[in-house]
Amino acid sequence: MSDLMRDAAFGQLMRWISGNRLFQYPEDKPDFQLPPQYQFLLEKGQNGNANDIEFEKDTALSQIPSRAESLPCSYERFDIEKRLEIERTKSLSIAPRQTNDGIILVDWYTTDDQDNPMNWSTRKSSFVIFLLCFYTWVVYIGSAIYAASEEGVMQQFGVGHTAASLPLSLYVLAYGIGPLLFAPLTEIPIIGRNSIYIITFVLFFIISIPTAATNSFAALLVLRFLQGFFGSPAVANAGASFGDWCWAAWAGPALGPVLSGFAVSAENWYWGLWEMAWMAAPVVIILFLFLPETSAANILLRRAQRLRRLTGSPMFQAQSELDQRNLTARSIAVHALVKPVEIMIKDPAIFFANMYTPLFYATYFTFFEVFPLVFPVMYEFNLGETGLAFVPCQIGATMGLLVYFAYLRWYMIPDNKKNGLREQEHRLVPGIFGSFFFPIGLFLFAWTARPDIHWTVPILGIVLFVFGTFFILQSIFVYVPLSYPRYAASLFAANDLSRSSFAAGSIFFARPLFVNLGVDKGVTVLASISVLGIFGMFALYYYGARWRTRSSFAQA
Repeated sequence: MSDLMRDAAFGQLMRWISGNRLFQYPEDKPDFQLPPQYQFLLEKGQNGNANDIEFEKDTALSQIPSRAESLPCSYERFDIEKRLEIERTKSLSIAPRQTNDGIILVDWYTTDDQDNPMNWSTRKSSFVIFLLCFYTWVVYIGSAIYAASEEGVMQQFGVGHTAASLPLSLYVLAYGIGPLLFAPLTEIPIIGRNSIYIITFVLFFIISIPTAATNSFAALLVLRFLQGFFGSPAVANAGASFGDWCWAAWAGPALGPVLSGFAVSAENWYWGLWEMAWMAAPVVIILFLFLPETSAANILLRRAQRLRRLTGSPMFQAQSELDQRNLTARSIAVHALVKPVEIMIKDPAIFFANMYTPLFYATYFTFFEVFPLVFPVMYEFNLGETGLAFVPCQIGATMGLLVYFAYLRWYMIPDNKKNGLREQEHRLVPGIFGSFFFPIGLFLFAWTARPDIHWTVPILGIVLFVFGTFFILQSIFVYVPLSYPRYAASLFAANDLSRSSFAAGSIFFARPLFVNLGVDKGVTVLASISVLGIFGMFALYYYGARWRTRSSFAQA
């Protein structure tokens, strides 16, 4: 727990205030001994013989942590990394590399260095994942928690249904735009991920208060957009910290109407937005106190700074410090904005991912328009009970998560140990499985949502829909970083923008679609389009490797 607080924003602030006397790292303590491999390089470098140094260290072993940290953290990645457990538990020293000009590149001290996020204990990793899930869950709740307030907004401000939907749509759009700025910033080693998480979420919390108290419709629109914008690091960057973010992404919007439905019915439309502020408050405190940095580049950079302070030698530098010297605003903008678009146009796999995932994300957000046309009208649900109709979305996501864990435990991990890491397309198998449940769930909802059939039947369709789309999203979000590791963060940000834009637009086209065609035909249209995704997943599975060999962006 002390290490968590030390590495969190609170610990770093206390270190700065106390002049590094509180929450000390090993390098800060008087009894710290510079590891022999670093001491040797330092002494030789001071004697002018740095370029003649050679170490009898197995090169492959010394590079194990470097390869691992370049991949996104996920349960699957953690499990695959356990194949290296034997090497790690030997606690072998890692020989630092040295540049031609004598710079000593600071690395992990040993193969089981506990500062390396890939070596964190299961308990610590699970706690950090819980924090990021909680953070993501609250941000996603913020989108849907407004849905129950639409009628009250229409009455108080005298606006129509389309205008009243704008605060929901703008929030969703904003958390797709935000990652275009925040994702590249987290890739700058001196900034890291944690500072972006903390600063933006503090602003998210502050903005939540006037959002829940405003008496101006224009101010409501602006504040809701800013809420989504400053909550957006949870959407993209948390997904770079761990892979099972998908569950929180589904569960958050599902519980939003549940929490706000009864509160708005009992009081007024402001109460749903006040609930958002109340939920954000403890998250701000917990993140500030306990969320450690997860960026290996940032951790090693700060270690290099401590070694320079300890030895008084400028020779100690992190690889990330050398890399960021060449960063310019133009190169960051090109990498974040231009490159993802170029890859999507030139690479069929990314084009498919950026078309398919927005389809089911947009379909999901049409539920906020179709549910009020089904459950209150056909089954006489009140506002609170209509909110409860979203609970099956969380049930479907939870079922998907449990089945996915079982798939990893009893198939993927044993297969990796037996046959080694197969090509990336093997990760798409769960997505192919899920692509069938996507349209099946929608067809079931479309054809059974009528008064003469019990409401549990269309609810089952919603469960199947979310169950299937969970697998699709999880598979694609594993496939993309494995195939395009260099551009993973930017590709995630571009995918976030695509999904959020489609979802924001769906909030406006959904109601006319269902009112003009009817719920049955309207949902059938969406289900029919989703059938195309089955063919797309099979095409990606069978031809993805061939496409990657022709792509200048992919990793074979």
